[in-house]
Amino acid sequence: MPRVATLSQIVSYTDEHLRIGEIDDWPNALNGLQVENSGAITKIGAAVDASTRTIDLAIERGVNLLIVHHGLFWPGLQPIAGGRRRMLEQILHHDLALYSAHLPLDVHSVLGNNAQLAAALGFENTEPFFEAKGQCIGLKTNTRISRDELGSKLEKSLGGPVKLFASGPAETKSIGLITGGAGSEIYAVAREGIDTFITGEAPHWAAVAAEELGINLLLGGHYATETFGVKALAAHLSDRFNLPWEFIDSPTGL
Repeated sequence: MPRVATLSQIVSYTDEHLRIGEIDDWPNALNGLQVENSGAITKIGAAVDASTRTIDLAIERGVNLLIVHHGLFWPGLQPIAGGRRRMLEQILHHDLALYSAHLPLDVHSVLGNNAQLAAALGFENTEPFFEAKGQCIGLKTNTRISRDELGSKLEKSLGGPVKLFASGPAETKSIGLITGGAGSEIYAVAREGIDTFITGEAPHWAAVAAEELGINLLLGGHYATETFGVKALAAHLSDRFNLPWEFIDSPTGL
């Protein structure tokens, strides 16, 4: 017989563990349970995005609770038509529950995207930095390392290419890390004394700004830098509720 936990048990625990009710976020994040199922959970899936592809793969692999970083409502209000209607039909027909955690998962001190990537890079003595939505959404560390070695370590941690704009010191002193799409914050990050900034993606002008500011900018990909949190959360819930889990990999290339 498969192991079974109730959706309400898992949601209640996760809401409290991630402080879902305490952390402000962009409205379209809609953190927490986005779609309920009939109540029984036998397998957890983790994905960066709620998309037609990840939902189809989750159903195919026997997942009935899918945990994502970017939920169903990131595009804002959209008519339930075409592909969106078919996606929702699949969710409801296959009794799939969907749970989303955006900033609460970014900022968690253990399971968070920033904390997990910092640990993968071997950073010690990190501290929160860069306030947004009422809390610090990144981590910084005073670590001396050659920027080329840092780029290599980041590529190894992410399992893919990193774009390095080497406009700062050859040896870092103060590294800032914000996973996802924080490149447009480069001016504000530089004002905090950061000489090397790691994030997922940036607009074109941020590369020009890096040279102007004399700061190293490393872009590891929005998707790649945000696989860590959902994996860590799913593994944690797997241990807590004695359930199998699987990562549903669906890279966007960005």
